[in-house]
Amino acid sequence: MQPAISVVTPSFNQGEFLERTIRSVLDQQIPDLEYVVMDGGSTDQSVAVLRRFESRLHWVSEKDRGQAHAVNKGLAATRGDIIGWLNSDDIYYPGAVRAVLDVFQQCPDVDLVYGNAHHIDVNDQILEVYPTEPWNPQRLTERCYLCQPAVFFRRRTVEQHGLLNEKLQYCMDYEFWLRLAQADVRAVHLPVFLAGSRLYATNKTLGARVAVHREFVAMLSERLGQVPGRWLWNYAFAVTRADRAPKLLLPFWLPALIWTAVAASSRWNRSVSPRLAADLAGKITDRLVTRQPLDRSATHVG
Repeated sequence: MQPAISVVTPSFNQGEFLERTIRSVLDQQIPDLEYVVMDGGSTDQSVAVLRRFESRLHWVSEKDRGQAHAVNKGLAATRGDIIGWLNSDDIYYPGAVRAVLDVFQQCPDVDLVYGNAHHIDVNDQILEVYPTEPWNPQRLTERCYLCQPAVFFRRRTVEQHGLLNEKLQYCMDYEFWLRLAQADVRAVHLPVFLAGSRLYATNKTLGARVAVHREFVAMLSERLGQVPGRWLWNYAFAVTRADRAPKLLLPFWLPALIWTAVAASSRWNRSVSPRLAADLAGKITDRLVTRQPLDRSATHVG
């Protein structure tokens, strides 16, 4: 019998967290859940962890071409109609998969279901609520309000709209959500906390802030033909505040911020939008409402 759901975990040298990730999947108590871990040839304790669970999951440890390639290999190796993608440092909350499967069962025309999530620390303690919003394709171009581990989708979305873009290192999930939104898939927001998305100093997103934002704006330019102003400001904040060194006083930092945003707009949009200043005001408003740092994009790629 074909499994109802397949969960794919890409992994590379995340042995510190991997067991917690695995247990969060296996403890969902879904009888026909198919679980695959695609490890990229880890040199830490990851393989030893995988061997302890090999009677309950399928795993491969071999060199790959990055996270997106690992996920794509996992998709090709699984058969479930519903797909969950859980990075090796993130966790599902108890009952998450059952809640998602109930929605898919009740709504056969729904292609994507996403829930609420937290950012958590290395000890699984909640840092903050991820700023999730109701489904709105236009709003999605301005903010990635889907938290990747809390997103589930039907296999037919991959068959119809393609696999993850393996050229991307940081925003392959966001690019995929945008692609599905542009294809007008039907998505449902389930207002339940489904997952914890881990943030820590050495994870891929926080460890390379400028590179992350550079890839985001380049991807948005290619995908949308125009980079929304708030993403240009995200990039400018990342560049001018990178590592906070040297510490710039506000009179010097603010002109640097504006110049960087204008230069980014000229580069990727080939013009400076009159809305650029309004987008900064909107970004500051977002900060006041969500209490997110101004230079953090509302997305996490673990």
